[in-house]
Amino acid sequence: MSLLREAERYIAKQQSQAALNAFITPLKPSGPWLDRVKDADRRREKGRPKSGIDGRLISVKDNICTRNLPTTCGSGILEQFASPSNATVVEQLESAGAIVAGKTNLDEFGMGSHSIHSHFGPVGDRGYADAPSVGGSSGGSAAAVATDQCYAALGTDTGGSVRLPAAYTGTVGFKPSYGLISRWGVIAYANSLDTVGILGRNTTDTREIFNILNQHDPRDPTSLSPPSRSRILSRLDTPSLACRMKSTPLKIGVPAEYNISELAPSIRRAWSRSLAYMQRQGHTIHPVSLPATKLALSAYYVLAPAEASSNLAKYDGVRYGTRPAGPDGGAQPDDYLYATTRGDGFGTEVKRRILLGAFSLSADAIDNYFIQAQRVRRLVQRDFNAVFNAEQPLASRRAQASPRPETFGVDVLICPTVPSSPPRISDVLEGDTAASPLDAYMNDVFTVPASLAGLPAVSVPVKVDESTDCTGLQVIGQYGDDELVLRVGESLEGQSL
Repeated sequence: MSLLREAERYIAKQQSQAALNAFITPLKPSGPWLDRVKDADRRREKGRPKSGIDGRLISVKDNICTRNLPTTCGSGILEQFASPSNATVVEQLESAGAIVAGKTNLDEFGMGSHSIHSHFGPVGDRGYADAPSVGGSSGGSAAAVATDQCYAALGTDTGGSVRLPAAYTGTVGFKPSYGLISRWGVIAYANSLDTVGILGRNTTDTREIFNILNQHDPRDPTSLSPPSRSRILSRLDTPSLACRMKSTPLKIGVPAEYNISELAPSIRRAWSRSLAYMQRQGHTIHPVSLPATKLALSAYYVLAPAEASSNLAKYDGVRYGTRPAGPDGGAQPDDYLYATTRGDGFGTEVKRRILLGAFSLSADAIDNYFIQAQRVRRLVQRDFNAVFNAEQPLASRRAQASPRPETFGVDVLICPTVPSSPPRISDVLEGDTAASPLDAYMNDVFTVPASLAGLPAVSVPVKVDESTDCTGLQVIGQYGDDELVLRVGESLEGQSL
């Protein structure tokens, strides 16, 4: 099939699947992108494509800035915002010949687990009351990929916002190691956790896009420098670790703390069958313990709202944000300035997290909440370092113990992505009978630990049983071990377990 035919099919699907509300700003049926796809077709016919994604339509989550399309973050406060420039990741995609296929819907500012907290309505079939949740906050990106509305999509992962929707929609969701992909032009939720992630139909497509985006960006202060990237490669590809990187068997860790009582039987069964499959491939299975895991979710929901309350303080209707008509101080003369702008512009979940973050950073609470959460984060990182065979490549030699024996530790961890199958949208929408916000937060219980530690993790779809039902299994690796994580995910993906 030509690239033009493929692109036209994607656009037709965007129009026919409009009720899914996966896009805030879809691509128009005609425009300059048509000429770019035709040019890519000609390059491919001559055997000289710019890259493997030349001429492909890739959707972009609507908290990633684009110059030619609005960037709203799914929020009323940015409904009229137009970015003057593209994010670095958008520049990299376009340089490789890809076309932005539209801006996908999301939980407002990335805050949510079901893509229901959007100013533009929830992601999900609005004509079907019992439609399952697509996960969040990158639910629009996942839904667009799952329903063939684009070739692949970019999302952002703060505590699982790429992996959770991938698990719910039967797609591949990859969160790279923190700092490998530029965040310049990505509107921040929590700076120390935000990571641009990739959603695709399979691991091969996902890896192809990751290899294009995995570059140093001098504009992003959190982007790993070239010397640091070289250091990672030298430490993770030494002769003593060659067997781990280039041949089997791998040592696969199974964290005991992920086998919680709330884990759905079908997901426990898929996990067990997948481990048995990996064992038949010659790999070995090893139980491991990550004791701080039980504290990770609580720490995350202190740290992320704290950073969010600081990041969102700039949306005041003067510097950033849409200012409402009339007085902006509220009904009473002594009300705070900007009260109307922020009260009307932000949704319920964003206000909840701003208040939670402001409280945890207050003088009376910072020691008991924010500082304690930072300590838990360090414990989570240490737990992971203690079970992996590879040492943390960016840690100083002085901070590390003596060289580990070749038999020490595991190469990757395999665990569920989510504790249960996707709930119905009607069950998670706010209302008298809806689940509480705490229930939604619990969906991140398996994805948050890797985010706190900045580790690479990929969610791949695997069969629950002989039926066609799928769930997501997560592969987690040591920092910088992104290629190994993708390779193991590729082995798991789509197997007849």
